[in-house]
Amino acid sequence: MKSRTKRLVGLLAVIALVLAACGDDTGDTTTTAAPADEETTTTAAVEGPTTTAAEAGGDMDPVTGLPVIDPLEVTGDIVTAGSSTVFPLSEAVAALFEDEGYGGQITIDSIGSGAGIERFCVAGESDIANASRPIEAEEVTQCESIDRAPIEFRVGTDALAITVSSTNYFVENLTLAELALAFSTATTWDEVNPEFPAHPIARFSPGTDSGTFDYFVEEVFEEDPEPLLNSGAQLSEDDNILVQGVSGDGCTEGDLATSCAIGYFGYAYFAENEDVLLATSIEGVAPSAESVDANEYPLSRPLFMYSAAPIIEEKPQVGQFIAFYLNRVGEVIAEVGYFPAPEEAIVEAAGHLAPLVGG
Repeated sequence: MKSRTKRLVGLLAVIALVLAACGDDTGDTTTTAAPADEETTTTAAVEGPTTTAAEAGGDMDPVTGLPVIDPLEVTGDIVTAGSSTVFPLSEAVAALFEDEGYGGQITIDSIGSGAGIERFCVAGESDIANASRPIEAEEVTQCESIDRAPIEFRVGTDALAITVSSTNYFVENLTLAELALAFSTATTWDEVNPEFPAHPIARFSPGTDSGTFDYFVEEVFEEDPEPLLNSGAQLSEDDNILVQGVSGDGCTEGDLATSCAIGYFGYAYFAENEDVLLATSIEGVAPSAESVDANEYPLSRPLFMYSAAPIIEEKPQVGQFIAFYLNRVGEVIAEVGYFPAPEEAIVEAAGHLAPLVGG
């Protein structure tokens, strides 16, 4: 409230007290309204003192409408688990949270979207589930069975990077049909495209608990994982292992006995390893901020966090961290290698949180 408004409300309060002293002592409550064009504060009769998150955090964020959280005032531990793709983004936001004064402990486990949602919805062991895919109806039912109706928060956008070693000399673009062959029945690259040399194919893929795996299967194999699972691909939940596998398996021009690897993972992991990897175009479109924003790149997807009202009510620090996340994620997301969610998606996510944190 502006200082002028405070002085006006204070003056009105004094006048009200004087009038009350001159009138009957009936014990009734008198409510004094400020002018319509000024801010107003409504105080409810409650048991004990209350402090809203807005009051604790100060101002309101002009985009999200959520309280501007001061990490110095946040106490208590926070436990998150889930997507390896969301992991580096959450890690970056948590680092900012700690740098600005948060003294508690934030646990961020990278175990895959499915495993993270299971830990949240079945075991009930985490406060936040990170996911690189939307939560499924069956998982929602599991959450609700332990009084954790999930609330969805969109936090960013990822593009899957289809990568080969930096020493690969022929793969620059793949169609979705060629990509399906490369990760299923083709044993040599000329079976993917007759213009490619006949190097053997080595495949690297995230594991089945990963939302990245789910998304790839959905887009490339129409939700049937069997072609990929039967391809002999090396699976890992650790994207760093995939990077090492692809980058370390580059073919030699003129020596068709050497294999040429292909793999996929979140764009952020490619961005961190551009010195040893190449990202192929898909359907003639390279992954970039421009192609993702224009919805032209075929393999882009939203990133999410999930929590629940009973958790935030019991552990206010969880709601404060999510509010901080939505307010500040735009400051770090490009550095991590992802793309901002559309502003309307962030505002919608903030709207889900606002009733729980005083926004």
